Amino acid sequence: MLKNTMMSGPKCPSCGDKKMITDQNTGELFCSKCGIVVTDKISDTGAEWRSFSNDEGNKARTGAGTSLKMHDMGLSTVIGAANKDATGKPLSTSMKSSIERLRTWDSRSQAHSSADRNLRQALNEMDKLKDKLALTDSVIEKAAYIYRKAMEKKLVRGRSIQGLVAACLYASCRNTETPRTLDDIAKGINIRRKDVARCYRLIFRELELKMPVVDPVKGVSRIASIAELSEKSKRKATAILNQAKEMGVVAGKDPMGIAAAALYLACISTGEVKSQKEISIASGVTEVTIRNRCAGLRQMLKDE
Repeated sequence: MLKNTMMSGPKCPSCGDKKMITDQNTGELFCSKCGIVVTDKISDTGAEWRSFSNDEGNKARTGAGTSLKMHDMGLSTVIGAANKDATGKPLSTSMKSSIERLRTWDSRSQAHSSADRNLRQALNEMDKLKDKLALTDSVIEKAAYIYRKAMEKKLVRGRSIQGLVAACLYASCRNTETPRTLDDIAKGINIRRKDVARCYRLIFRELELKMPVVDPVKGVSRIASIAELSEKSKRKATAILNQAKEMGVVAGKDPMGIAAAALYLACISTGEVKSQKEISIASGVTEVTIRNRCAGLRQMLKDE
């Protein structure tokens, strides 16, 4: 098989032409003009794919990538779920039951100590919450990393797995600036908000986590989506918040509270009819908080 290549490096030593031809069968590189063989030992630059199945289209060079979301980081082997042999034929009934027993023992053998079992259960909980709270892979990966650090510091012993999982997820959301409140995570995992907050304070203190200041603008689209507000109101609320950030009004305030207040003021400005109660339900903050934050934002808009 011959392949034309334009060499960006050395020219033909005989005629100086740059156009070379590669013979991939013999490993020779020769000049297309005068035919001189430049080298007879070139390395194969093609893909090193191999297929061990009947499906030749399903070629892979490597296995699955490693991930902190898996208790063994994806480094162990597993017995596949398909009850078929190497040729694709279904297994007999007796063989199926034998393979099922092997799968069970293989699964049990991968978690020897209680710490391994604890980690496995915690990561399974995180995987369930990923879909429930519509979280991305990067958030779960970060939460798994924080949980592993908590295990190294022996913070897990004597504490609820669900509480620590929820705290790690909340810390991960804060770290990646994903707009999820303590209430969202507590409802998702079905435990009290107080328990999540207690575990979060513990890991924050013991692991010395550094959290970025949450931008209230990130909460606007989420609240507007739940409350079914128009794009015009969303843009107006974003403009109000950007102005408030420049004047230092948002410092030290609850991000969701100030985002809800900005949306309420934006609705009044655009003529969209939405009550404080509707925005309160969508944002998860009380009507009193919205009124208090509105007072501060109104004062800022007046002073301008």
